[in-house]
Order: sequence, then C-alpha cells, then structure tokens
Amino acid sequence: MQEAKRMQVFSAGIFNQIEQRKNQLLKKGKKVIDLSVGSPDRPPAPHIIEALHQSIDNPLNYRYPLEGLPRLYQAVAQKYQERFKVSLDPDKEILVLMGTQDGLAHISLAYVNPGEIALVPDPGYPIYAGSIFLTGGKVYPLPLLPQNNFLPDLNDVPEKIARQAKIIWLNYPNNPLAAVAEREFFQQVVAFARRYDILVCHDAAYAELAYDGYQPISFLEIPGAREVGVEFFSLSKTYNLAGCRIGFVLGKAEVIATLKKLKSNIDYGVFKVVQEAGIAALEGPQEYVTDTVSTYQRRRDILADGMKKLGWPAPKPKASMFIWAPLPWGYTSSQDFALTLLEETGILVIPGLAFGARGEGYVRIALVEEEEVLIEAIKRIEKSSVRG
Repeated sequence: MQEAKRMQVFSAGIFNQIEQRKNQLLKKGKKVIDLSVGSPDRPPAPHIIEALHQSIDNPLNYRYPLEGLPRLYQAVAQKYQERFKVSLDPDKEILVLMGTQDGLAHISLAYVNPGEIALVPDPGYPIYAGSIFLTGGKVYPLPLLPQNNFLPDLNDVPEKIARQAKIIWLNYPNNPLAAVAEREFFQQVVAFARRYDILVCHDAAYAELAYDGYQPISFLEIPGAREVGVEFFSLSKTYNLAGCRIGFVLGKAEVIATLKKLKSNIDYGVFKVVQEAGIAALEGPQEYVTDTVSTYQRRRDILADGMKKLGWPAPKPKASMFIWAPLPWGYTSSQDFALTLLEETGILVIPGLAFGARGEGYVRIALVEEEEVLIEAIKRIEKSSVRG
C-alpha cells in the first residue's frame, strides 16, 4: 500500500540521521547534551500544576469540549489588553487551539486551494511550508538574510507573485533565527497585505521570551492588522506547558469563524483540564514567567560568551529560546558539522538546512538545559576539533 503523493514532500532525512547517531552514542553509554528540540525543560508554575490536579477530579471535564471555556477566552483577551493594548472580542476574534501548530497546519487547509501561492520565510519553521504542501498549494520562498536583519524584503516579491499569493507567513521573535521585528516592519506588512489581498498569519509563540529589557510587539497592535490577518499565541514556551497542547489564534473575525468551522469537522476541542491550566497560567501570578525569562537569558549568555571565547562567535538574541549560530571557520555543510559535533562532543544541535535552503551555513541551538550542563557543553567543544 502506497502513501499519498502529498507525503513525498515531507522528508525527515536530516532528523532521522541525527537521531540514529544520537541513539548509537547513548547505547555506548555516552552522555548526550540535547540542544536540538525547543521543548522547555522547566516545569509549569506550582499554581498551574495545582489547577491541573483540581480539574482532573471533576467528572464533567471528561465530556467533549466542543466550545472553549468562556473564562479562558476572557483571560486571553485580558492578556492581550494588558500586554499589547489590543482589545479583542472573546466571542469573535479568539479561538482556542490544541497548541499553535494545530492552527498553523489547519489554516492553510481553510484558505489555500491547489496551485495557489503562499509566501513562506526561508529559513522558516517547517509547518509553514508543510501546511501548504498538504493543500496542493505552491510555496514562494521569502529569503531571510542577515543583511536585512532576517526580515523579508517585501519589495523584492514580484508583482505577479504578490497578486497571486493567498497567505504570507511571518514569525517574530523568530524560530529558528531568533530575529525580531519592529513596528515599522509590521506596518509595511499590513500595507502589503491590503494592497494584494493577502492573509497574514503571524506566529508569536516566543513573544514573552525576551531579554535585556526588550519587549516584542504584537502584529495586532498595528492599525488595520485585524482587517488583514491573525496572530498565533502559545502558552507552551511562556508557561512551560508544551506537553499540554494549548494555544490560540486571534484577529480577523471572518478568519476565526472559518478556522472554527474547519476544526469543528476535525476535532472536538482542547481537554477542559488543560483549558483550566491555561486559565490559571493567564490569570495567576506572573513572577514565574519573569523567572523563566531570566533563566533563558542566563543560559543564552553562558553559551554565547563561551562560544565567543572559543573563536566561534554567535549573536546574542534579543528574544526566543534559540541561538542561531554561523558554522565555525572551515565548515560549509550544516548537516556535516552537526554530525561531527555530535560524534566528537555528544552535543546535539539542528542543522540550519533543516529549516530551508537559506538555513545552510548555520545551526540552531536550543537553550533547554540547565546552566551547569551548558558550561559542560562549552568545555566539551573546547577539547574537540570543531572549535573555530
């Protein structure tokens, strides 16, 4: 039995090869320092865990959760009002998701027909292009280059392509690049989307993980943004709830209604126990979030400063939970370098090529280990041949 042709565009080659090498090292008893997947290693705050404990004993929470809890929608609206000064209608402009990846995948099904074009960042989070391939749509890559601060130059999009494009994907603070975008850029995006009637899908999963006093803005803060697009907001990274799978899409009411209609035919909503955890996260004390951000900032500094001393400099990101590091001198293949690093040091990172052709020449390093482990990682690199 053969899989559908649409599956042929999905390749796990790089990830499979690295995972196989990792397992081989583990079988040999070598300790692997895994800085690959951006999965938070810290637990949720105690008050969130307590909310889970209490909710799990409620027998009513085991029915189909066809509608999101009204209090959760109110909590999200309040969050956006307080954090971004954006007023949202909880009934029409917010939809709860089983993690933002759920919505990122499904919105393309709701809007892109076979043969239609989507503007997709390169490098970019794989689901952006993957969701378009599932619809039979066509990907037009938007180069994210260091000379442009890893922002797409919308003026470089050919007029013919722009007029055919249905969706544009954006993601700031960015994964994998750890780049950020300012208000002026989002203003350009709104004008571009209006001119060509393009749906803007902005992934803001890392909006709360920012350092040195920097505060990322929401795309929805820009006048006219809710007329042309939506934003995806996640509790996974901010509140260490990645395994609970809860996020939101917010913005243009017509888009929210369409996505809600699609999802009503695909799933039954988010487990109410998880929704209760989301309420506790959003309404409860936020000191734990501040502590989480400080933890990531210290980890960033340990890695970036340590790499610089070894002759392998990498920019310190203003936000996100990643370092996007150019390959040390002498290396040209990100996949070869990642495999060599793993073999020699037991440190696992993701080759930039896994995020698109323009990711070549870089690796993504996730800040998902304790400080003492990152110090150990620097020591291992210092003793290896891969240092710059």
